[in-house]
Amino acid sequence: MSQHPLSGVVEAVLLAAGRPVSVEQLLELFDEGQRPPADEVTAALAELQQGYKDRGVELREVASGWRVQIRPQHADVVSRLWQERPSRYSRALLETLALIAYRQPITRGEIEDIRGVTVATTIMRTLHERNWIRVVGHREVPGHPELLGTTREFLDYFGLKSLDDLPTLAELRDLEDIREQLDFPAAIPAAAGTEEQPAAEGDEPR
Repeated sequence: MSQHPLSGVVEAVLLAAGRPVSVEQLLELFDEGQRPPADEVTAALAELQQGYKDRGVELREVASGWRVQIRPQHADVVSRLWQERPSRYSRALLETLALIAYRQPITRGEIEDIRGVTVATTIMRTLHERNWIRVVGHREVPGHPELLGTTREFLDYFGLKSLDDLPTLAELRDLEDIREQLDFPAAIPAAAGTEEQPAAEGDEPR
């Protein structure tokens, strides 16, 4: 099968970017007079995705676009390239993030009612600093507490195109399954190093 004429430049852009790139962003890189149709870029992406099928990296579409990334089964070995290993997130942070992801929009008070403990301020700060959660509104009750939801960056980090790609709750038998899903990114962009993950403290006593 002959190579699509755009495959080379599309692959080069994705490797250089080190982040997801959408079809629209790819098109904007071309001069107006040389800009290919969107379906041609899509065809090139499909060819690249097929070409990576039996390799150590894959082409995957996430919320913000397309990226070349290490296959999850190789991430543990590849991560040893970096001397400083990222900190592991606490069980409390993972439980809080999972509740926001699956129950959104949800208030902090509702999270605390479900978990039975007060969510530590450090946990909420970490989730906001990572830009994994955002305020999406306010509950129409006294005090108008903030309603929390996940962000596009949350989807990108965990290799998801949309919330529909989250494992079902039936598939997550217990927190250990949630930890496996959330404790390490689904993939690391092949052209970029890992980010340092801040350690998160546990819950605050009520």
